[in-house]
Amino acid sequence: RTGARTEADCAAVADAVAGAGSLRLVGVAGYEGEVPDADPERVRAWLRRLVALAAAFDGEKRFAGAGEIVISAGGSAWFDAVADVFAEIPELSLPVCKLLRSGAYVSHDDGHYKHLTPFNRVPEEGALEPAFRLWAQVVSRPTGEQAFLNAGKRDAAYDLDLPEAQVVRSARDGSVRPAAGITVTGLSDQHTWVRTEAGAELEVGDWVGMGLSHPCTSFDKWQLIPLVEADGTVTDYIRTFF
Repeated sequence: RTGARTEADCAAVADAVAGAGSLRLVGVAGYEGEVPDADPERVRAWLRRLVALAAAFDGEKRFAGAGEIVISAGGSAWFDAVADVFAEIPELSLPVCKLLRSGAYVSHDDGHYKHLTPFNRVPEEGALEPAFRLWAQVVSRPTGEQAFLNAGKRDAAYDLDLPEAQVVRSARDGSVRPAAGITVTGLSDQHTWVRTEAGAELEVGDWVGMGLSHPCTSFDKWQLIPLVEADGTVTDYIRTFF
C-alpha cells in the first residue's frame, strides 16, 4: 500500500518476486493522489513514469507467466488524467488490464472530494452527487449559540473535514428547511458540537441532516447503511464488511 519511491526500488521488489517460488509479478500499481504540488502536468508526468515502468518491465520479461499485465492507478481526484495517460499505453507483449481505483465516484461526498473531483475541471461532462447524509437529533440546547446532536466520531467521517450541517427537519411538524446559521464546530465520542448564529431556529428534538467529507471512512462505521429516496423513505439496506 505504501509503494516504492524510485524505479530502482520497484526493480528490487520485482527481483524479490522473481526469487520467490510462490509469487508471480503481474503488473504495476500506483497512486497519483499524493503527488507533491499536484496539478495536471505533474500528475500526468508521474503517470507516464508508471506506464514507462510497466513497459520496461515487460521488455525485461518480468511478467512471464502472467495472463495479462495489470496497470493500475486512479484515485478519486485525478481519474481523468489517468484515463488520458492510460489511453497512451503502448502495445505490450500481453493484453493490458487498465484498472482505475476511484472509489468516490460511487460514494461522492460534500467535502474533500467535492472540491477535488475531476468534474470540477470538466463540468461539461456532468457532475457527481454525494452519497451520504447523516441525520442526528438535537439533544441539548444549553444556550442560544450552542447545541449538541446525538452523533459523534463513532458515526461520522471526520478524518479530513467535519460534517456540514445542511438541512433541519422540525420535530414539531416534520418540515425540512436549510440549516442557515448552523455550523458544526467539533465532534466528541458520541456528540456533535454545533454553533448557531442569532436567529437560527433549532430546538431539542429537531433533526439535523449533515453532509460528510471523505466517504471512505463512513463505510467502516456502519455495518448496515439505509438506502433512501429523496423524501427519506428507506427502500433498502447496504451491508458492509470490514
